[in-house]
Amino acid sequence: MRILITNDDGINAPGLEILAAIAEELAGAAGEVWTVAPAFEQSGVAHCISYTRPMMIAEMGERRYAAEGSPADCVMAGLHDVMKDARPDLVLSGVNRGNNSAENALYSGTLGGAMEAALQGVPAIALSQYFGPRNFGMDDPFEAAAQHGVDVIRRILSAEPDVQGDYGLFYNVNFPPLPAREVKGVRVAPQGARRGTHFGIEPYSSPSGRRFLWIKGGNQQRPSAPGSDAAVNLEGYVSVTPMRADLTAHDALDALKAIE
Repeated sequence: MRILITNDDGINAPGLEILAAIAEELAGAAGEVWTVAPAFEQSGVAHCISYTRPMMIAEMGERRYAAEGSPADCVMAGLHDVMKDARPDLVLSGVNRGNNSAENALYSGTLGGAMEAALQGVPAIALSQYFGPRNFGMDDPFEAAAQHGVDVIRRILSAEPDVQGDYGLFYNVNFPPLPAREVKGVRVAPQGARRGTHFGIEPYSSPSGRRFLWIKGGNQQRPSAPGSDAAVNLEGYVSVTPMRADLTAHDALDALKAIE
């Protein structure tokens, strides 16, 4: 198996090292793992692409490249430049530092990379490690992802549904904020929403008197609706959420027929 890996935390992020180890085990001795990752952190860029400017790409080592662009840029660089003569069988994005459950999924560059792969016709899985009081202070806060990642990906690949449509599936996987031994299992869950929490703004004044605004996240320990992604993560389960890039609100189509 040929696997392309990327992330949004940057080429030197510890989560990318975890993902590389996961990919190497999945690929096997006869396979290949290629890395095309952002040269600098790209958290929160979602499915952004560098449409109005070129990006520099540099070879950092054998099958390892850094690009001055977003995760979606990196996937396109991998498919159409670095691996153009033999496309990958699978794209993996992550392992993100922090969860991409619930509303976080809409902002996630990690998911943006997986989405781009799906748009290009390549199977893709995004992986993120939820942080919380039970794992944040561990020597390896990515332990749950490191120890359960291979098994979860193999389960997804073996059970991939036969679905039709112009927009291919990709998968959002979030590992719970626990030591690996305390993970209870895997739950297939829809994307949820943490009610009463959202991204916001933190004003800041510099010593020179200039005003700046920091964007800050909401309470990540608040669950989403029962059975949805953030809820099952906080209950100790790995969440697997199938997604596609179709943004249509299908449930509202009939109600809007009256305006035609």
